Amino acid sequence: MSALVIVVGPSGVGKDSILQYAAERLTDNHRISFVRRTITRPAESGGELHHAVDDAEFTRLDSAGHFAVTWQAHDLKYGIPCAAIEFIAEGGVAVVNGSRYALEAIASAFPQPIIVSIIADQSVIAERLRSRGRENENAIAKRLTRPILDLTQYERVYSIDNSGTLEVAGEQMISLLRKI
Repeated sequence: MSALVIVVGPSGVGKDSILQYAAERLTDNHRISFVRRTITRPAESGGELHHAVDDAEFTRLDSAGHFAVTWQAHDLKYGIPCAAIEFIAEGGVAVVNGSRYALEAIASAFPQPIIVSIIADQSVIAERLRSRGRENENAIAKRLTRPILDLTQYERVYSIDNSGTLEVAGEQMISLLRKI
């Protein structure tokens, strides 16, 4: 089966770590592609491996039809390249770090997506956010009070709890991707 797998979850839940864990272990599986998003954020800023561009280059790429879908969040622009559509059309499984709040737009560009919701205990998320050192306690508290997105409108939704070790959650992701 071919499909787009959208990985979502709140900041600090470990999406990037789980995706990196799975990508490193599935390098020989040519049926699965971990899509690199284009983001208007410097490459050295940490987090996921992404194609870093400035606003002008993002706009140029968007105008040239490079993206299947784009959205804005946290003063940044995000784009999923059209190459993901081509990979899926050829029978592949494309995996992308999505956004809970861009799901509708992503699902419009990629019909019948598979959604993997990464969850974790609030105390674990808070500690991870603190350890990143990007936000003060007020900002962390605000992140922790964001509402949980209702995913019931989507047919294929899976949940992975990343409250424990990365290996446990990462192996769950690998197992799920191999079954698609």
